[in-house]
Amino acid sequence: LVSSKMLFVFAFQTGHTTGPSLNNDKLYKFAYSAEVYVDRVKASLQKSAGYRISSAVDVNLLWRNPDNDDDQLVKITIKDVQVENVNERPAAQNIFQGKSTEKIIGKDYLEALQRPIVVELVRGKVKTFYSYQNEPGFTQNIKRGLASLFQLQLHSGSSREVDISGKCNTTYHVRQDQVTKIKDLDSCEIERKRFTSHNRILDVGTKGTSATVYVLEDSFIKSIKAEENFVFVLNYRRKTGAKIISKQRLELKSVQAGMGLIAAKQVAGVIKTLDPNYVAMPLEAEPVKSECKKCPSLSEHWQSIREHMHPDKLSKPEAAKSFLSFIQNIRKATKEEILKIIRSEKKEFLPQVVDAVTSAQTPESLEAVLEFLDFKDASTFILQERFLYACGFASHPSEMLLKSLTEKFKGDIASEEIRETVVIVMGALIRKLCDREGCKLPAVVEAKRLILNRLEKAKKDDNVQMYLLALKNALLPEAIPVLLKYAESGEGPISSLAATALQRYDPSFLTKEVKETMNRIYHQTRKVHEKTVRTTAAAIILNSNPSYMEVKNILLSIGELPMEMNKYMLSMIQDILHFELPSSKTVRQVLKDMRAHNFDRFSKMGSSSAYTGYITRGPDVSSTYSLDILYSGSGILRRSNMNIHVFDRNTELHAIQVVIEAQGLESIIAATPDEGEENLDSFAGMSAILFDFQLRPVTFFQGYGDLMSKMLSATGDPMNVVKGLVLLTDFLQEIQLQSGPTASAEFMGGLAIDISGGMEFSLWYRESKTNVKNRVAVFIAGNAEVDSVFVKTGMETTLEAETALDFISTVQFSQYPFLVCMQMDRVDSPFRTHMTKYESLPSGRRYTARRGKAATLAGNEYPLHQENSNMCKKVFGAKSDSAGGWF
Repeated sequence: LVSSKMLFVFAFQTGHTTGPSLNNDKLYKFAYSAEVYVDRVKASLQKSAGYRISSAVDVNLLWRNPDNDDDQLVKITIKDVQVENVNERPAAQNIFQGKSTEKIIGKDYLEALQRPIVVELVRGKVKTFYSYQNEPGFTQNIKRGLASLFQLQLHSGSSREVDISGKCNTTYHVRQDQVTKIKDLDSCEIERKRFTSHNRILDVGTKGTSATVYVLEDSFIKSIKAEENFVFVLNYRRKTGAKIISKQRLELKSVQAGMGLIAAKQVAGVIKTLDPNYVAMPLEAEPVKSECKKCPSLSEHWQSIREHMHPDKLSKPEAAKSFLSFIQNIRKATKEEILKIIRSEKKEFLPQVVDAVTSAQTPESLEAVLEFLDFKDASTFILQERFLYACGFASHPSEMLLKSLTEKFKGDIASEEIRETVVIVMGALIRKLCDREGCKLPAVVEAKRLILNRLEKAKKDDNVQMYLLALKNALLPEAIPVLLKYAESGEGPISSLAATALQRYDPSFLTKEVKETMNRIYHQTRKVHEKTVRTTAAAIILNSNPSYMEVKNILLSIGELPMEMNKYMLSMIQDILHFELPSSKTVRQVLKDMRAHNFDRFSKMGSSSAYTGYITRGPDVSSTYSLDILYSGSGILRRSNMNIHVFDRNTELHAIQVVIEAQGLESIIAATPDEGEENLDSFAGMSAILFDFQLRPVTFFQGYGDLMSKMLSATGDPMNVVKGLVLLTDFLQEIQLQSGPTASAEFMGGLAIDISGGMEFSLWYRESKTNVKNRVAVFIAGNAEVDSVFVKTGMETTLEAETALDFISTVQFSQYPFLVCMQMDRVDSPFRTHMTKYESLPSGRRYTARRGKAATLAGNEYPLHQENSNMCKKVFGAKSDSAGGWF
């Protein structure tokens, strides 16, 4: 009560204002400074890059509304401007050394900055901001930042306020002669460029805070301290990040005799008397971007990086680095500039150019690449495929991109494989747009309708599979009943594909109906299903909060299944227990029942297996690998499945999946097929998921004749599944600092990738091998910058790494149980980080401070279960020094 009374007296001691009140005929002289700092997140500000603008500020009252003391017109003038380093530096490292303020800022800018502004304050809030119309945007924003400081209220509470940052939620805490203003920066409505990566794990975490503390005396401002903090960190490596800090200080130095008030009834009359050239302008900042005077053209930039984009160099970090810088330049280019490069480039470089142009995701780049590509011409298959895959990996796809692909799909496409890829990518774009609340966009509604309607009418198996693959990417809740129908009623590959599509849904979407269908498939209550479909159904049940009876029925089935499926299911249950997966608690409860848990059931022979292990466990993210392999009773591979998942506490990313499937190969070794698989055509192929995007599957051979011709002509070389450049992380946020300048944070991550796989048979040695090779190079670049037109300050941080991961399985089927050895090896992986802080003037004078670190992550053969280790020793002989040296 006491403090409320004091505040009341304080707020109203001069007139009846509810905001700060100036005395008549007084000139208030302030010292003002605005500082910016840019550095690593946890670094001390004493060594940060940055600068300080300091000046004198004169404030005087021009007019008070005779009918309302709360309505005041105030003149604010900036004088004696100085620019200096924010931290003391030796002269050799000081870019401002020996330069006058006029030289640094420019004569015109300085004159504009020192022209007065007029602010109408009503109840402490800025009602109108008056300035001169043709002034540079940058100087206007400096003045807006200063004017915004004078906006405050003298009672606690929250409101929506407009200031330089836009319209923001603002909260005031008042305590005697001190007012604290907290601005919720996430709530600010202001037009600024911003985009983020699709998956949270690949994205950048951001946090912004703004606080201003006012100390008041004699009903007016004695001092103001304002601070904004912006922090950006890579979610998958929080050591890589940046912070931008903006500080403002305004301190009253003296109060002198000033001019008298202007007599007028209305504000308009005062402004006309003062200077008719004053115009009312928005207090919200206007966009300002300094022009780059010495930047190379798009063609010049391409020539400087071109050699790093040669196909033979694509698995190197330099390729990923060049890819990112090329995207940045394409984003500033016109359609004509982009087309000039595409049309003039040689054949071997064109796929990389298409990767970059498509990944730029601007209207100009999309128009250029669509004008260049002719889908009626099968000879440009590679370029069309690279374009489509880059669309599938798009970090922030537009509705226009999906609309363009839908139109292409409805038109003529020379290659059936490209036609299939178009609709698969459409599925991926539907999911990404729906995830950003774009499910009701006209292009999304049309694409969804097209896929579901055409699937319903499809007669050929190839067409059915094509639309199912699109749904596997789209993950639409309304597609679940359709997928259930094909999973239960479809034949062979169609049933398997529909089941694996359901497996990709979040368990929250897997209703009672889904689980009932999966139980019918696994237990074959309506029809006989292939092992691949049944094991997928079991995995869905066990991964979606299974009931006690569901787990018990699966455990009781072990022993009644085909021999290799017995072993596979047993291995899956053991993996759930070993890795403490969510259903492990229920499994342990069921295992207390001796009917489910007995020696006969848990001692089944076979070579199939399932295993999960950690690649990394870190404070930011962890990653796991899983390998499972299912054989037919005759020892021939039915399915091998390698997965890498990356996850944090809230999100999961399916980074890689490579599945090799084979069927109908028993005739090669005169073996008997398993139950339900007697009439399957000979087939082998590979399917891959990369960063949650299902790619078009690759066929090794189809049919007995194709199989025999490929066996006779086999070179043992693996078949390429995906090769190219992928934009992984794509984050940009422009920030309006309260002090006036524009800041930005940009993080990009590029991946150069080459995944291939192969399958070899030796009838002579009765041996088969499958080999999946993953070659990757990563380059991540982050740049946090404050652009004040006359000076730029910022920090660049980079991270690069390269590695290779091989998954090899060798099977010797000359005896039963046949010998199987699985290996997962990673080579030595070099890893480098660099950080550069800088300050630069348009003249070219520049200060930089650099530091870097390099290390090598030792190669590793990932451990699988002990049984596999024992088997590898038998396959390669006891004298082998290691299970990895055979290939």
